[in-house]
Amino acid sequence: MKKGMASGTLAELCTLVTDGTHDSPKLLENGIPFIKGKHINQGFVDFEHCDFISRIDHQKVISRSKPERGDILFANIGNSIGDAAYVATSKEFSIKNVALFKPNPRIINSRYLYYHSISRAFQASLLVKKSGSAQPFLGLDTLRNHSLQYHVDIEEQERVADILAAYDNLIENNTRRVKVLEQITQMLYREWFVNFRFPGHEKVKMVESEMGMIPGGWPLKKLGDVLHLEYGKALKADQRTGGNIPVFGSSGVLGFHSERLTCGPGVIVGRKGNVGSVFYCQSDFWVIDTAYFVSTSMPLHFVFFNLCTQNFLNNDAAVPGLNRNQAHSLPIIVPDDETLGSFENVVKPVFELKSSLEKKNSNLRTTRDLLLPKLVSGEFSVEQIEQEVVAEMV
Repeated sequence: MKKGMASGTLAELCTLVTDGTHDSPKLLENGIPFIKGKHINQGFVDFEHCDFISRIDHQKVISRSKPERGDILFANIGNSIGDAAYVATSKEFSIKNVALFKPNPRIINSRYLYYHSISRAFQASLLVKKSGSAQPFLGLDTLRNHSLQYHVDIEEQERVADILAAYDNLIENNTRRVKVLEQITQMLYREWFVNFRFPGHEKVKMVESEMGMIPGGWPLKKLGDVLHLEYGKALKADQRTGGNIPVFGSSGVLGFHSERLTCGPGVIVGRKGNVGSVFYCQSDFWVIDTAYFVSTSMPLHFVFFNLCTQNFLNNDAAVPGLNRNQAHSLPIIVPDDETLGSFENVVKPVFELKSSLEKKNSNLRTTRDLLLPKLVSGEFSVEQIEQEVVAEMV
């Protein structure tokens, strides 16, 4: 064991290691957030897309496990097993299919323990102990008895956590900026092409159509008249060679490959699974056979937003799927070239900035993930990292 390091179990390092409710309280449209493993994403708790329960049910759940600021959530059941998040809020919420670690502040820094929990060594040594085939599971005894090596000096723990948290703070700030940019472009599309308050709309006469009143000179067509949904091509996970080409499925980016299926930028539409999900990719990309990609001569940013508003139907109840013929038959109002060009000129630089921020986040995550195991294991000292940063700045 390296100098200045000690070994301890989670039970020894935490005042409490428990899990969420085993019951299934009634889900509501609003109320107290009800967090499951699927709501833990890249170190954060996703409160925007979670379920909700009543305060009465919440009181029952927190009698067993009450998440508080500084705790660590660790998905211990299902497909999300191993995903972890640091609780950085005082917001009240309940958990299910998630374990809860309450670090003992006299022994271990909470953020330091969080970074341990997402390190490759911690994950690899713990996930081999999971049981269950249909539903992977890590029991509380397994978690409590899991051992890790840690810095004895609390101040050293804090310095390690501060270095890694600096990367996460930059990632979080960039993510917020991306969300703001997305909201701006969505609002702009809605203002121009749903409310029809585009530049010069005062001079355009509105006319009757099957979709209600629309600007004169804007024909109502079928999607198939202006674009074509092309089938993706199968590429199994073990066939993906890494590289910088994103591989899309109906749920978004699934991995990376060294070859492209088609040139970017492009628009991807979910075919199986997440029917009608829509993604925009700035670069060359690959689409697997659970999704389509769009072929069109129309401005892609307009196409992207229009497809996000389309009412795609699921033609197969057993296996959700999007029928291409049905999709091609959907209506689309086609603006005049001048308005389309103006919209493209406004949103294109916003999308480029969004793509730049996403690339920065990818690079930040890569750097953090390289540093993380070396710092928490004691292989790199904080002094070494600080010296390297100073050397790069000189």
